[in-house]
Amino acid sequence: MKLAVLASVVAVAAAFAPNQAPASSTALNAEASRKDFLAGAMAAGVAAVAGAAPANAVRDYENIGFLGGSSTVDINNANVRVYLKMPGMYPAAAGKIVTNGPYKAVSDIYSIPGLTAGEKEVMKKYESRFVALPPSADFVIDRVNNGLYR
Repeated sequence: MKLAVLASVVAVAAAFAPNQAPASSTALNAEASRKDFLAGAMAAGVAAVAGAAPANAVRDYENIGFLGGSSTVDINNANVRVYLKMPGMYPAAAGKIVTNGPYKAVSDIYSIPGLTAGEKEVMKKYESRFVALPPSADFVIDRVNNGLYR
């Protein structure tokens, strides 16, 4: 990586270095100067691309099924829209669950401030379908709006 950066710096510096051409300015000298510049710029571009570091992203989340792909829902990572499958949960109770997390246990959802008796009743109905897995930064950020930025 350091070698690629050094090569690109040298190539750029060479492209902007003064030309040792004769003092007479002709169209031929201008053409040669342009070719030298383009060659240096291309070398810098190749060096930059060749030295790019690989992206080490997590591609597979082992608990992906709990984000809406199964009947069990992870209350710490699932998006608010997952609760659409549970009549009575969306939008009020679901919104309170996703905005007041993370939770250590499923039973923690009953201590959400401002929860009505009706919302508690609906949550109790679906409690067996909830699981509280550790929050994942990849999913917590979009729990409320599901990445729908308009």
